[in-house]
Amino acid sequence: MLDRLKNLKIVKKLGEGISPKLRWLNFMSINKDKSSSDYISMISGVEELKSSSDERKLEAMVRQQLKEEFPNIENMKSYELLVDAVIHNYKKKQLQAMDEAE
Repeated sequence: MLDRLKNLKIVKKLGEGISPKLRWLNFMSINKDKSSSDYISMISGVEELKSSSDERKLEAMVRQQLKEEFPNIENMKSYELLVDAVIHNYKKKQLQAMDEAE
């Protein structure tokens, strides 16, 4: 019976249209951890932050580029450190360019 109700259009629209305050109250009754991505999605109604998805895309691009330039590098012990260093340098240069533009 409840499964049929979940498929109704009106129930879906109500689920999507719940106010942020109601989502917040619902989340607070379930969980007290405000640092989680679940908290952010419950408050804002957004599943994933754009900055998180952009960072994941950047990391995937860095990994792909390293694999193309250096075959079998992903098997090395320092591969994860190298990926982190490349991403860090990229972000650092991006921040410097933003500071210079201002």
